[in-house]
Amino acid sequence: MHVSPIKRRPTRKIRVGSVYVGGDAPITVQTMTNTETCDIAATVAQIKRCEEAGVDIVRVSVPSMEAAEAFGQIRKQVGVPLIADIHFDHRIALAVADYGADCLRINPGNIGNDDKVREVVAAARHHGISIRIGVNAGSLEKDLQLKYEEPTGEALLESAMRHIDILDRLNFHEFKVSVKASNVFLTLDAYRLLSAQIDNPLHLGVTEAGVYRTGTVKSAIALGGLLLDGIGDTLRVSLAAEPEDEVKIGFDILKSLGIRSNGINFIACPSCSRQEFDVIRVMNALEERLEDIRTPMDVSVIGCKVNGPGEAKEADIGVVGASPRSLVYRNGEKSHLIDTSRLVDEIETMVRGRVAELEAARANEIVRTSHTD
Repeated sequence: MHVSPIKRRPTRKIRVGSVYVGGDAPITVQTMTNTETCDIAATVAQIKRCEEAGVDIVRVSVPSMEAAEAFGQIRKQVGVPLIADIHFDHRIALAVADYGADCLRINPGNIGNDDKVREVVAAARHHGISIRIGVNAGSLEKDLQLKYEEPTGEALLESAMRHIDILDRLNFHEFKVSVKASNVFLTLDAYRLLSAQIDNPLHLGVTEAGVYRTGTVKSAIALGGLLLDGIGDTLRVSLAAEPEDEVKIGFDILKSLGIRSNGINFIACPSCSRQEFDVIRVMNALEERLEDIRTPMDVSVIGCKVNGPGEAKEADIGVVGASPRSLVYRNGEKSHLIDTSRLVDEIETMVRGRVAELEAARANEIVRTSHTD
């Protein structure tokens, strides 16, 4: 696995439940439930699917006091840190803080007078929970809409700084900030401007990115560009799709930049007339079968011997397609031949065997280190 050359900008480290965000903590992947929060069973089931996909943090919308009570029940049934998403009503924020929220997504300037803000901040401080300030291009304050006439990076920055100043005056610094837009260039501009102003962790996202394919592309471009600049401590890929798909794509973005891996990094050819087997069918089957694996690993599956050996030598496990048998590489060295008609089964067996080896080695290292200490 190649090490990423990206140097992250230094930021303050905050805590969201059991997960740290910012500083030297790994860049975390978030998602948000799209079930009716008061439907506790459906929401819990969705969160558990996201946990299986490897999610670090889940946000849950809490639009009412009834939803706040449901949030409390949901909190008891899942282990992943939960962010309560609240707008306008400070009483809901106070309720979910008592019910076990790990973070409040609430803009201090939108929840009423100074006394109400102080109450929310006092509750956050009392319970040891953090806050996320979330600024969106589509919901800028009216005076900023008039001032700038259209959403701009400067407008998003000014809005964010208003909310930040409120928390700063109250000497509360356990917060992260997002300045999201649905436009790629506006998103890039806003985050770059904000990153030069504060040292709090930044939550990256392209809001309302769109449906699965186009939203994935937009998010990869914007988030990838910011991450390459060293900007970003946590992220969400916002799609009109299932939340667990957002999680998988978020990790794919981090994986492609060598920042963080959450499972297998597949290297596969786009398929052409040289292929010795149906690459598309094999890769679709492998991706589905090996979706549960979280151990970082490079697996190369190339359909012919033109590019196959070069890619296989760089992978943990590599397959060079041929008929009737394909050549397997392990850790850059030729290993053995396998029946090409049984590629999916054979590769799955090899991958799971390698995972077991790595996990055993990791367990032995933990034991050795503990004995040394």
